[in-house]
Amino acid sequence: MTIENLLYDVSDALRIPVLILALIALVVVIVETGSLLVELRRRRYRSLARLESAVDQCRAQLAAGQSAEALRTLRPFAWNMLMEEAFAGIVEQIGRPDAEARIAKRLAEYDYRSLRRLERTRVLVRMGPALGLMGTLIPLSPALAGLADGDVATLTDNLRVAFSVTVAGLLVGAIAFGISLVRDRLYAQDFSDVEYVAACLTAPYPDGGLPAEAAATYVGAP
Repeated sequence: MTIENLLYDVSDALRIPVLILALIALVVVIVETGSLLVELRRRRYRSLARLESAVDQCRAQLAAGQSAEALRTLRPFAWNMLMEEAFAGIVEQIGRPDAEARIAKRLAEYDYRSLRRLERTRVLVRMGPALGLMGTLIPLSPALAGLADGDVATLTDNLRVAFSVTVAGLLVGAIAFGISLVRDRLYAQDFSDVEYVAACLTAPYPDGGLPAEAAATYVGAP
């Protein structure tokens, strides 16, 4: 068996796996598109003023020893489970001697997990066109063989498969690229919100306690 025949056999054996992977990638990118729409819908009421007010209330509740109430105050501003866990970790560490280092670690972990969430579509940005190219080139060999033998049916079938996989691969790459861009912005804004909450909850007041306004408004709240 020559090297050329060996490479041809390997390429021919990859035909079905490549087609299956291209179909799976198309399904995944459709699911991710739906997931992105849900994420955008959740954030339609994002408001910096509401977040600032909630943080002030949360600080007062923590000063009064109401950790559970403080977390409930922040929960409406957690747009996903990762943000909710980050808020919970921040609230849990408030008051500890090494709170600053522990909160910094939780922020880094939150950022890492957000990046891992982005990897799913970032991989598809490259994988989609790659699968499309492989799905195009693999059927060309039997198509050319059919052309040489005058078998128009074989030529047509293989070219149809090649062009279909090309379109699917490019579609996957284009949609995944758009999803990645939007999510990159969303998650950067989420991380900014979490950083803001952490900075506000750990920053001491000038007098070492609560401002008079906050104390009067929140400390006695049920």
